[in-house]
Amino acid sequence: MTTPLIPPSTKPSRGSIACVGMGMTLGSHLTPLSRSHIEQADVVFAGLSDGIVEIWLKRMNDDVRSLQPYYKEGKSRLQTYRQWVDLMMDEVRAGKRVCGVFYGHPGIFAWSPHKVIEVARAEGFDAHMEPGVSAEDCLYADLGIDPGRFGCQHFEASQLLLFERRIDPTGYLVLWQVGLVGDQSLARFQTGSAYRQVLVDLLAEDYPLDHEIIVYRAATLPIEKPRVIRVALRDLPEVKMTAEETVVVPPVSTPKPNLAIRARLDALDKQHAQGEIA
Repeated sequence: MTTPLIPPSTKPSRGSIACVGMGMTLGSHLTPLSRSHIEQADVVFAGLSDGIVEIWLKRMNDDVRSLQPYYKEGKSRLQTYRQWVDLMMDEVRAGKRVCGVFYGHPGIFAWSPHKVIEVARAEGFDAHMEPGVSAEDCLYADLGIDPGRFGCQHFEASQLLLFERRIDPTGYLVLWQVGLVGDQSLARFQTGSAYRQVLVDLLAEDYPLDHEIIVYRAATLPIEKPRVIRVALRDLPEVKMTAEETVVVPPVSTPKPNLAIRARLDALDKQHAQGEIA
């Protein structure tokens, strides 16, 4: 059934693009507005993680074109993502209403949606990103984590290795794409345990090797359960990983009180109580 949230245009045909998020779990996370973009598009490009999800998507639009065949082992993912942008922009320039559908949130760990919107806007076309439920959202729900309690850092795993970043072990640390950690070519589908050992060695500067970490993957089908594996940090290299697995490192210590700032705030509270400041 069509969801008529987007009014049909009465202007001459002019291309546009909307990048929407399918969410993580089939049929559960798609918003009414995202569905409307899909149903009313002239052409839909699908960058999804599961062939079953693509089949379901085709029930909403007759012209669904999969982007998955452009991936190839040994081919830079950045080259693939540029091809995706070109494919979508060709249809926008042809006057089509285009919808790019991506799993999760279309703007999280997704280069092409951001780039195609940037290019489309620079050329004067209407372009919009509609958010979706991401793996991060599912992670908080499935693992019972509130990022506001202790704080939460997020890093792409290879970026953490390749650059000098500062880890705060008093909050949660979330590492994405650990199955690809250390891949400098952007052309591999996964890296082996030796690469994860480099990550463990880096983390061991801030965490004991027996510290329990969580390997997590969100469910993509309603009949699935999320993958949740708890292991010691030292055992991470031996865990089978894909690009979809995320590693969560819980806090190992409590934050040290900032006594100087607390004293300043106490003084301000006294001034506020006396009506001297707002």
